[in-house]
Amino acid sequence: MTIGANLTATYTSDQLNEGAAPGLGDHYEDKDGKVYKFVLFNNGTGSVASVAGNFAYYYLAGGAQDNTVTMDLSDSVNIGAGVFQAVIADGSYGWIQISGRATLTTALTAGADGNALTPVGSTDGTLDVSALVTDHICAIADDISAKEVLLCCPY
Repeated sequence: MTIGANLTATYTSDQLNEGAAPGLGDHYEDKDGKVYKFVLFNNGTGSVASVAGNFAYYYLAGGAQDNTVTMDLSDSVNIGAGVFQAVIADGSYGWIQISGRATLTTALTAGADGNALTPVGSTDGTLDVSALVTDHICAIADDISAKEVLLCCPY
């Protein structure tokens, strides 16, 4: 775990100032129990820029192991990674929230309070209601009208 974190800061390297910055894959838990992960952002083939408050997905097969995320759903493997805390430039590093209560910038594509949510069937940066047992569940709709979700993304 990283001690203290500037969650809206972005970096061009994962080890600025000889370790002063977070390292790729580092985790941070705040006093409210929300957990964050330090990741590398890739715009994907669709060149979809990140948006603070939108959903990130793991980039291609192995993205979770490489700590690489995208907002280009077509370049993901439909595994929700977390919620962007800032706009991260292509090839740069920053924080996503992976656990706890979060408020999204963009409304969900469908659903109601209490629904299990997945990237499958959604659009770039958002989630949809899970329809199949094979869907990856990465959040639960808490208050859909307020765009609030409970995150349960893989580390």
